Amino acid sequence: MAVQAGKAALAAWLAWAVAGWWLRAPVAFVAPWVAVVLVESTVYRSITRGLQQLGAIAAGTVVATAVGLLLDSPEAAMAIVLPLAMLLGQWRRLGSQGIYAATGALFVLTGGPVSVATSTARLTEALFGAVVGIGVNALVRPPLYLRDTRSVLRDATEEAHDILRAVADGLTSDRWDAEEAAAWHDRALRLRRLVEQARSAVEWSRESLRVNLRRRRPGVVAPPGKEYDDALVVLDYAAVHTAGVTRTVLEAAAEDRPAARPHPGLARRYAEFLCRTARALRLYSHSRFGDACEDELREAVAELRGTLAELRRDLVRSTTDDPDEVATYGALLAQAHRLSDRLLASGA
Repeated sequence: MAVQAGKAALAAWLAWAVAGWWLRAPVAFVAPWVAVVLVESTVYRSITRGLQQLGAIAAGTVVATAVGLLLDSPEAAMAIVLPLAMLLGQWRRLGSQGIYAATGALFVLTGGPVSVATSTARLTEALFGAVVGIGVNALVRPPLYLRDTRSVLRDATEEAHDILRAVADGLTSDRWDAEEAAAWHDRALRLRRLVEQARSAVEWSRESLRVNLRRRRPGVVAPPGKEYDDALVVLDYAAVHTAGVTRTVLEAAAEDRPAARPHPGLARRYAEFLCRTARALRLYSHSRFGDACEDELREAVAELRGTLAELRRDLVRSTTDDPDEVATYGALLAQAHRLSDRLLASGA
């Protein structure tokens, strides 16, 4: 961040030194103004937002110049131009830079007599400032954000594994304490944030390597590949359905619904499924990021299939007449199907 701040100041200084001090351009302030805001967090973002900003400034400047030349009153011109410029700024292709259409129009209408020459100078200075800003960002230590995406993904997978094992241990020992179930559910909800952090790390690393000269230097890692996308999909499913499992357990553990708890034998069978799912998740993560455990993963997936089939048979054989108990076990079984489907598809 400190380097980027220094680069922004350098870009503004260079743009002003050339446009204001050396060339003494009539509207030289536009060059450093554009340059400083285009030292973005990545080189790719500098280029894309630079093009959008130039398009917005050009649109506002052209409209304001045309209307300003037709009308003698700057106030009347402003009343007509600003609504048009704001509408232009909403164009999707201009993205977050659309506001500069109105800014460009205001510079034309408040900067003295309107003329084609002055407006052309403004556009020229804006173009020069954009070139300086993008050039400084691309050539002077271009920013790289190579976060350890593999470590972030593994951390999220390990947390999913630990949550499922904790719930399984609780069910095996017939612990249906509401406070402990609430703690499991809170962890499951935080797991979704871990997955989002992992996704952000992957996307940020990829963007920072685009059109970046430093990516060719020795020691710079390759951008995250398809295996990272696959892992994110699996973790998404794991986070959503782990939260579903813990929510069902939490509801069953509530003091005002004691009869909703499944039979201990059924709960232990479900706990076995959770243990196998947790193991399959861990093996999936290891297999995608360098560890040679494909055979173990296939074995774990086969065991998961068998456990899921047993869960189905247990529900059919259940003779309970308590609708709440059946509903609880049915909800757990539905989450089991959803949680296992992605692992079965990925590890087959």
